[in-house]
Amino acid sequence: MAGNKNQKLKLLYLLDILAHKSDEENPLSALEICELLNEVGITAERKSIYKDISVIRDFGYDIIATKTPKAGFFMSQREFELPEVRLLMDAVQSASFITPKKTHELIQKLNTLVSEKQALVLQNQIYVDSRIKHGNEEIYYNIDNINTAISKGCKITFKYIRRQIDLKTKARSETKVFTVSPYALLWSNDHYYLISNNEKYDDLMHLRVDRMKGVTLLEDVPVRHFSEVSDYKKSFDTADYANKTFNMFGGEVKTVEIRCANSMLEEVFDRFGPEVPIRMSGADHFVFRINAMLSEGLVSWIISFGLVEVIAPIELRRMVTERVKRLTEVYKV
Repeated sequence: MAGNKNQKLKLLYLLDILAHKSDEENPLSALEICELLNEVGITAERKSIYKDISVIRDFGYDIIATKTPKAGFFMSQREFELPEVRLLMDAVQSASFITPKKTHELIQKLNTLVSEKQALVLQNQIYVDSRIKHGNEEIYYNIDNINTAISKGCKITFKYIRRQIDLKTKARSETKVFTVSPYALLWSNDHYYLISNNEKYDDLMHLRVDRMKGVTLLEDVPVRHFSEVSDYKKSFDTADYANKTFNMFGGEVKTVEIRCANSMLEEVFDRFGPEVPIRMSGADHFVFRINAMLSEGLVSWIISFGLVEVIAPIELRRMVTERVKRLTEVYKV
């Protein structure tokens, strides 16, 4: 009976072999496939392999017969192509909010999306740098709980950890308890943020998910609708919110007009998109207008490019001027 059961699994094992053992550079002959099936307790004749592959093709899998680099079969198209898996691996590796343990686990799972030999090549190409990874293993459960709360429309409570410096100039951790209405999750500046409303205030706030502990759903406590604390009415526009924030600093939204050199056009388009309205200001400069939060993050972005002039609003001009004055005092220029 065991043999019959294994024979019924033959097509599944064959599909698994083609998915993980074959690729364009490493086709498998019918004889090699028979040997691999035999390793899992399934006897097969070479002629039956051709029929089975035909059935798999009829189901929709792209199994190619080739004569180079040797005669055999390989799975051509997969759910994810090799360059796509490489991009996902690089993203996982570079994301600081993903812990070292989870980074390793996710990369191993991504390896299963390609053949074993392709996975080996990818492993050899992955550059593991020395960037700092956070150690909060709760972040995955936090994300799941937050998504569930957003879906159910209920508030959440959690402990939030901030690093502080005490009177002895030593770093320490400070823990506060928050109860918030969650609206969206946003990946920005290599961190995961929760956009929410603190029940004590009438505005939006964003907190880093990797600093949260013990996220708990308050299923009987409905969220405060975001229309009460933001300009969004029917749906919360996460993309719009992200475009208006700089380095995740909050502030009042204002229409901002900036004049800069023509050489900055690519930087402006990269940050705001190619649709941002611009107009020429002389032969060597252009002016663009955006809606943005007036914040220290925006000031830092402006100053980082040097010769950039804020035309409006006057409050932002003052903020930039004050920052330049403080920098001048620090460097005693």
